[in-house]
Amino acid sequence: MTEQPIDPQILEIAQHMFDAARAGDAATLAEYIDAGVPANLTNHSGDTLVMLAAYHGHADAVRTLAERGADLDRLNDKGQSPLAGAVFKGADEVVRVLSEAGADPNLGHPTAIDTAKMFGRDEYLELWQR
Repeated sequence: MTEQPIDPQILEIAQHMFDAARAGDAATLAEYIDAGVPANLTNHSGDTLVMLAAYHGHADAVRTLAERGADLDRLNDKGQSPLAGAVFKGADEVVRVLSEAGADPNLGHPTAIDTAKMFGRDEYLELWQR
């Protein structure tokens, strides 16, 4: 079975979305998802838009994606969750947004809980005990 080449315009839109997630451009993410781009668009490393926005500390973008049905618990190809990535980066507001939206701190390797313990981020552990 031969794979069909991907339309260059589709690749351009996908790259634009990944760039918007990394930059925290919530308005662009909302516009494109509302127009039909999948909220769970994933790159070659298995990173979703949520993962990229979370890892780069963009709470508004994460909130926008969550509101549009993005899977907050989807692991990348390394088995990492967006929540664990945010914990690793110390992105307090992103951790709060993901937690309030229902992200599971027990998923992935290491889990967000393990990551919080590893880096002494007790405030996150307290957040998940509520």
